[in-house]
Amino acid sequence: MTHAPMLALIAGLAATPALAVDFTWSSQGEPSTMDPHAAATAPVLSFLNNIYEGLVRRGPDMTLEPSLALAWEPMGVEGWRFTLREGVRFHDGAAFDADDVLFSYERASADTSDVRSWFATIDRVETPDARTVEFYTKVPDPLFPSGIANWLIMDQGWALANGAGTASRDASTAATFDANGTGPYRLVSRNPDVVTELERFDGWWGELPEVTRATFRPLASDATRVAALLSGEVDLIEPVPLQDVGRLEAAGDITVLSGIESRVIFFGFDHGSEGPLTDVRVREAIYRTLDAEAIVDRIMRGQARTAGLLIAPGVNAYVAEDDLRLATDRDLARELLAEAGYQDGFPLTLRCSNDRYINDEAICTAAVSMLQQIGIDATLDAVPVSIYWDELRAGDFDMYLLGWSPGTFDAEHPIRFLLHTPDPERRLGSWNFGGFSDARVDELLPQLQRELNPDARQAMIDEVHVIMKDAVAYVPMHVQPLVWAIREPFTITQRPDNFLLLRWVEVK
Repeated sequence: MTHAPMLALIAGLAATPALAVDFTWSSQGEPSTMDPHAAATAPVLSFLNNIYEGLVRRGPDMTLEPSLALAWEPMGVEGWRFTLREGVRFHDGAAFDADDVLFSYERASADTSDVRSWFATIDRVETPDARTVEFYTKVPDPLFPSGIANWLIMDQGWALANGAGTASRDASTAATFDANGTGPYRLVSRNPDVVTELERFDGWWGELPEVTRATFRPLASDATRVAALLSGEVDLIEPVPLQDVGRLEAAGDITVLSGIESRVIFFGFDHGSEGPLTDVRVREAIYRTLDAEAIVDRIMRGQARTAGLLIAPGVNAYVAEDDLRLATDRDLARELLAEAGYQDGFPLTLRCSNDRYINDEAICTAAVSMLQQIGIDATLDAVPVSIYWDELRAGDFDMYLLGWSPGTFDAEHPIRFLLHTPDPERRLGSWNFGGFSDARVDELLPQLQRELNPDARQAMIDEVHVIMKDAVAYVPMHVQPLVWAIREPFTITQRPDNFLLLRWVEVK
């Protein structure tokens, strides 16, 4: 079903450009919603950063930049004050002010929101005037500005008038299919799983991008996606199937952009149920069985790099010397299983997505084969990501595959979401599906969140890494490659968090 576009931009906001530039791109999946507070996933946030904006944003090198806020400053240790940009309009012509920020905070921090954990330290928000917003924190929070780089601001009037005052991952509202942001592109039409059309918003406060109309077509099949690029049906695809990199590079009018994403791919365990996986010796046996180097070499075609941590190079507080995996040793793995009383193995179900990460199902298929070599009767359940998240939230797994790219570009991020004991009331451990729990990690997190001395903070983060490794809380595998392909005459800036921003598309 195609949903009608929202109201057109009011007349007179800006002149219509003389030159039309159409751009079409494709990915293996698509954003599950147009609601910026309903799903804290990279596909949603990447797409919506073209339509909505936050108080701050990240540049090509991931540094923090002004967006709807021109400036921000600490209020001693009490919190942060943001000074808002003047003259900003939403796509329907409504003026942006502090009331929209306050509304968006209340909406995004509510229990129904999927991004509520971003505001765990906030005590209250005040708006002294239309251009000032003050966030008062329960404890000093030096990371708050970087933690809200993907918090996108909605128009209070539009949301309430359209029955979208509340965000929900499990229910649809007008904001699920429609949008009204302040960003460089406005939503024209939305046909989920088929096509989504955007149009440049010529009333945008920034320097207008070159692309005037952008069309997104999700194509799950690797072969179909590559064929669409080669035929000119689409102008950019991401990710590029690794086996097709050479073919596209040889095409002549196509540029392949390659890098390393800030996303670590890893396996998680069910730590909460009684059974083999509650024994650290069993988890270590699994770790020593899963050969990350072989997966990088054969499945990722050498394009990835192995990982020993839940953070990648370039993330703040990353230390290369700590980024080492346990050695693959299947003889030792069998000994560990025997010591734990599982010399004859045990059944295990591995849950996996088949359309979220590069070669995700192939990675899991290889893992199942490796586990079977040490006597673990592993079976694979690979499903589309639209089903997968519900399976993980329901705890319906023994092991599972996950990828993580820290939104703050800081090591605190995975500690808060993946390693802290799940605590819905305090919005902690919200992606710790397996229920890993360690009292010392829980004790260290609030300390490192407010620690201003970089050496002291690094020591705490390093301690958490040691705890994670000793407990085999997760099995890090590799840092995902970042591979896009784009047709002439277009060029684009590729960012390490894999966000595709249309304002960075240029015509040669």
